[in-house]
Amino acid sequence: MITFIISLVALVLGYLVYGALVERVMRPDDRETPAIRLADGVDFVALPTWKVFMIQFLNIAGTGPIFGAIMGMWFGPASYLWIVLGCIFAGAVHDFMSGMLSLRHDGANLPTLIGKYLGGGTRNVMLVFTVLLLMMVGAVFVYSPALILASMWGNPLLWIIVIFCYYIIATLLPIDKIIGRVYPLFAIALLVMAAGLFVGLLVKMPHLPELWELGKMDTWRQFQVIDGTDTLGIIGYMQKNPLFPCLFITVACGAISGFHATQSPLMARCLKSERLARPVFYGAMITEGLVALIWATVSSYFFYYGGWKEVVSPEEVNDFMAQVQLADGKSLIQYFTAPQVVKLVCSGWLGIFGGTLAVLGVVAAPITSGDTAFRSARLIIAEWLHFEQKSMARRLTISIPLFVASLLLLIWQMENPDGFNVLWQYFGWSNQALSVFTLWMITVYLARNHKAYIITLIPAVFMTVVCTSFLVASPQAFGHAELTPWVALAVIAVAVIWFAAWLKKEHRQ
Repeated sequence: MITFIISLVALVLGYLVYGALVERVMRPDDRETPAIRLADGVDFVALPTWKVFMIQFLNIAGTGPIFGAIMGMWFGPASYLWIVLGCIFAGAVHDFMSGMLSLRHDGANLPTLIGKYLGGGTRNVMLVFTVLLLMMVGAVFVYSPALILASMWGNPLLWIIVIFCYYIIATLLPIDKIIGRVYPLFAIALLVMAAGLFVGLLVKMPHLPELWELGKMDTWRQFQVIDGTDTLGIIGYMQKNPLFPCLFITVACGAISGFHATQSPLMARCLKSERLARPVFYGAMITEGLVALIWATVSSYFFYYGGWKEVVSPEEVNDFMAQVQLADGKSLIQYFTAPQVVKLVCSGWLGIFGGTLAVLGVVAAPITSGDTAFRSARLIIAEWLHFEQKSMARRLTISIPLFVASLLLLIWQMENPDGFNVLWQYFGWSNQALSVFTLWMITVYLARNHKAYIITLIPAVFMTVVCTSFLVASPQAFGHAELTPWVALAVIAVAVIWFAAWLKKEHRQ
């Protein structure tokens, strides 16, 4: 596990070295923060720093660094490289800068910031785009935990009602009443689970694919060929989902995610000092990257090392082997979903305690992402309409239509046999597209204020290429992967020319 250990060390060094450099660009000072200056007891509430960090971490994490990292490892050890470089140079910068800009603009939400630096037209487009994304987050993160809870007791409809009732309460009540009390506990559970798995990996010390074996993955596939049958299934998967750009859409929250920019303003309204921005925003993203690395390594153990045989019963091993050789048999990566990997590994390695943590991770994490998504949507719409949010009546005016629309989206998802997969694909792409707009907005801000805009310009161009190429290469869209290099070159050229023209115009003014 040499690549894994090096990656862990690299993330910590990234926070200490590159994080300090990025912080120096913004120069946090002792000016009064929105939490102090605009305190309203509802959304602008100064909270203890450790709580703000835990809430920010759980807000941005959800199941992203777990499920995304598990599926990302199907692409092999290239996932390590993306998690480390993406987290240090793109994701953490994206989160820190969006948080700092919100702090400097009275706790402003993302569409307002985009409107200020990319223009009113872009603001209006992003307002609709962001609210739709947040509604998708709420709908996507209701159904899957409801199904898991129903498998233990009750039925899905009951749990959907319970989860939605919680969403309504958490969206409407002051942030310190529910979110400020419950989130830190779930965040601690998520971190304890990751720490337990890290110890488990060190104890087992499995032989896993390393980064320098990236071109030799066929050897690892052969390791899983049994009686002439490819039980792993990564060849067929990667034919449909080319490493570039699909890896960079699959692993989002562990590297960079546009959803985070909608969450940073929530905590920008709760920070007591600007000097806490790096530990909270940059630090939470690095912590999420550490969790993603652990789950990527667990996934590598599970699929490439044959670890799945160690955590399932002999009967299930026989069931899998009996069906895999059938004409319509499922490979390992089709047979075991990401939630199943979480449950099997946690229960197998950590016992009853681990199984409980797995349920918390698979159920509580998406639910806690959903409620803050609705809260963000309420605040974004309120900011656009200039509705104060201190009174419950004003909060209800915005929240009721929001929840009705989300319920309609959820009903469509449940009625459509492939509804969840379709919704998740749109969510995955739109999530990364949002990071593109955020990075370009920050780049324009830095350039306009004569700061080192290169730190966001490069990630902005790269993510623009990723999102555009995905539309061309993905079989869910146009399915022309062979055009990806040409699309990438064209997008880079257009982006650089546009930014150069904008800089020239700014210089003249």
